[in-house]
Amino acid sequence: MHALLATSIGVTCAAALTLPLAAPAPAAPVPAPGAHAPAASAAEPSGSTQSLPLRPLTEASPRATESVSPLARGLRQRDAHRFSLVGVVWDDADAELHGTVQVRARATGTGRWSGWQDLETHNTDHAADAGSAERTSGRVRGSTAPLWVGDSDGVEVRVRSGDSGPQNRAGGTAPLPEGLRVELVDPGDDPQQPPTAGDPVTGTPTTGTPATGTPAVGIPATVTPVTSPQPGALPEAAGLSLAAAESSAVNADLAPLGATEIPALSKAESEEQAVVAAGAKPFVGPRPRIVTRKGWGADESIRERAFAYTTTVKAAFIHHSATGNNYTCSQAPSVLRSIYRYHVKSSGWRDFGYNFAVDKCGNIYEGRAGGVTKPVLGAHTLGFNSKSMGIAVLGTFSAKNPPAAAVTAIAKLTAWKLGLFGRNPKSKVTLVSGGSGKYKKGANVKLNVISGHRDGFATECPGSRLYKKLGTARTSSARLQGR
Repeated sequence: MHALLATSIGVTCAAALTLPLAAPAPAAPVPAPGAHAPAASAAEPSGSTQSLPLRPLTEASPRATESVSPLARGLRQRDAHRFSLVGVVWDDADAELHGTVQVRARATGTGRWSGWQDLETHNTDHAADAGSAERTSGRVRGSTAPLWVGDSDGVEVRVRSGDSGPQNRAGGTAPLPEGLRVELVDPGDDPQQPPTAGDPVTGTPTTGTPATGTPAVGIPATVTPVTSPQPGALPEAAGLSLAAAESSAVNADLAPLGATEIPALSKAESEEQAVVAAGAKPFVGPRPRIVTRKGWGADESIRERAFAYTTTVKAAFIHHSATGNNYTCSQAPSVLRSIYRYHVKSSGWRDFGYNFAVDKCGNIYEGRAGGVTKPVLGAHTLGFNSKSMGIAVLGTFSAKNPPAAAVTAIAKLTAWKLGLFGRNPKSKVTLVSGGSGKYKKGANVKLNVISGHRDGFATECPGSRLYKKLGTARTSSARLQGR
């Protein structure tokens, strides 16, 4: 079993936390204290989820004249409260949906219906590892990948098992999972101080001054522990809820409490903050600008309060979100809030599944809470969540090339984060499988330090077009580290 640490940040230590200089010791989850909580911030966006049961397709299409297979369910065209993202869930997280899921949405304002759009049904590979506390919580449900449809107020759904179309017999076809429901997610409004969106991340690093405290570092093999300063009190003037303050405080050495972004640093500044043994050369890329959870408007009240950590970061798995490419960069925070809500409220996960996200303009976003320099345990690559991080590029890249800005952002992020843990982006590493559709539990698997999701699981993710760009990302990442 790999070490897992779950912690919560208390009120008295929320303002001046230091980042880990050695592998954290395993511990049981510690509930966050509820006393002296600051008032909730009015700037935190609200959101909502409508969950509607799917009926037999004959009921969903009562005017159909052909014989319809009982192995099909759906929802006839109907009005709905406004939503922007759609997914389908079912009761048993271990059950596979062998078939097709298609949705149509009606655009708010115009009343125009979209064509039928496919949802990615093989989504169990994006999940917490088998036997983990997150997986065995009793809240996890099976789910498709969600799809971004934009501002909508009407929906229609059809789900068919295998090739159970009207012209075929159902004999021998796997039944659909029990408890099928369509989830309609409204991301809520953008924060009052939204991150700058739509501007590609440039190649010239900007200079930023971190908040007072211990330098931000990771856990390279040559790391030298230092003494942590005494924690301070959480400033009530921050105007944050307790959960939001905790989420922000784990990055307090990189940016002020409540900051909407972590500023970029030059390579020299990034290396200066990395603590290494005397005489050792740090290979740490320039820290890129990172939009924080506060910046993209995460509702910290819906996630689990405790943070979960693994022991180190040995590899980065690259994903595509499979949510489609029909979004603008200014909408990326809304896409993230929608995915986050779908992961937590619909799929039953503890938090956003990926450690980081990248949009089509190359903006980088903090994902799962716990600190961007820390080895936060994600739910992104079934069997290999331990000792790794997951980066999701927003979009679908099976038949469409990823934007160059997104590939560049992957290189910048991995050059910095993997560098904090002493990893060479062009090298290989051995990970122990926690059990997946490709490798049995306990198998030692040699992988690239920057791998695609499909390298650890039998999946199409991150899409063939993005997967082909990973060699470029490895080379660029290593060059940014000075290798």
